[in-house]
Amino acid sequence: MQQAQPLIMKAGLCLEWLIQQWVKYTGRLVQIDDAIWLTGPTGTSKIGVEIYESYAKNRDMNIEVNAPDSGLLANFHDLNGSEFISDQVDQGIRDFYERTVDYTIDVWSQWSSILQPFAKVLITLVSRQIGQLNLPLSPLETSHGMNSDIISMTSKDGGNKAYAGWLRTTKSTHAIIYAGFYTVCTPASYPNPCVKVVFPLPGGSTTVFLRPQNQSDGSFKLISAGHGFGTPGYYRIHQISENAVRVKYLPLKEVIHVYHDDQSTLRTEHTFMFLNLKFLTLHYKICPK
Repeated sequence: MQQAQPLIMKAGLCLEWLIQQWVKYTGRLVQIDDAIWLTGPTGTSKIGVEIYESYAKNRDMNIEVNAPDSGLLANFHDLNGSEFISDQVDQGIRDFYERTVDYTIDVWSQWSSILQPFAKVLITLVSRQIGQLNLPLSPLETSHGMNSDIISMTSKDGGNKAYAGWLRTTKSTHAIIYAGFYTVCTPASYPNPCVKVVFPLPGGSTTVFLRPQNQSDGSFKLISAGHGFGTPGYYRIHQISENAVRVKYLPLKEVIHVYHDDQSTLRTEHTFMFLNLKFLTLHYKICPK
């Protein structure tokens, strides 16, 4: 097994390089000044917990881990738009987004469809080598629970807060599942605010825009589905210079449904689909500390 590890690592780095080249040569050329909404943190060959400190240091920002009352969104009402009314969402759900640090999270994975083997190869060869988007391949990987850390990054004058970092790792191995940067942003060709999540990757990022949607029972959904470039969706970005990137708008859709169950426990169903084929659902149980 130890002898095979270097081969797996080399195969993973090679596959990641091939993905970068695919985006570099087939993606849309975008000038950064014309698409500020797409900008965000990028990574090097290995994404780790240091990505937050590196981003803050390069922008002369203060960083604090699990500051009191810190959350993914500074103000849930920032999502208000012509198609979404934040006050119609249960107060407990709004509180989770604004004070995420006050909650614990457990997660179970459920894989399905013919895409499962391909997704598992990608996760095993690439995600685990670079330490990013390392989705659990079985419920056992997260059976001991998941660590959830909120990283606040603010300008040193106490003002600007560009992103809130959300680092999720397994309690058993401390392996990184997600190292994300969260904010609210409006894409170029969409009239309403979305939740923007940036996952730094070697030479670029995966950036997801999720549009909020009210539900009649007070729950709400975040949906990364739009109608092409400039709308909500899933973007793979490769940095080719300080002023330009190459971008692929991918047919990957996520639906995040945040709700209270019949016992008033806060839960989330996070569904992943590729070309409308569902291949993974993450089930979250969210409890106040």
